[in-house]
Amino acid sequence: MKIYFAGSIRGGREDAALYNELIRHLGKYGVVLTEHIGELKMTHLGDDGPSDRFIHDRDMEWLISSDVIIAEVTTVSMGVGYEIGRAVEMGKKVLCLFRPDSGKNLSAMIGGCPDLELKNYSDLEEAKQAVDAFLEKNHFFNKSGGFVCL
Repeated sequence: MKIYFAGSIRGGREDAALYNELIRHLGKYGVVLTEHIGELKMTHLGDDGPSDRFIHDRDMEWLISSDVIIAEVTTVSMGVGYEIGRAVEMGKKVLCLFRPDSGKNLSAMIGGCPDLELKNYSDLEEAKQAVDAFLEKNHFFNKSGGFVCL
């Protein structure tokens, strides 16, 4: 399974360690195409490619080829919103994770979108449980440990 993980880079890197842990968890299920999102050394400058055009085109290729999108949306990011919108437009299964106790506001465009699944969580373990349940519910994975749909 190919997994596209979306999380803020230029919008702020305060959740980079959380992204890293979520990406490690997702790695149990398949290939995370966007592992670099969890790199702790990456700065808010988004220095993960030689140009903005390169980053856009590379990430769109990954998004198109992915089987599922998992997005952490607590830190506001125009790029993450763009990726979610494009994924929804493509008919991809999308899970958005949000921490209400962060003091941040969830975008109404995410909260009000009927074509994605939104899960509130309070800690890493709860986020992992939401991911597991989402993948099982959408027939990407079952409790016996096998993938059932790619």
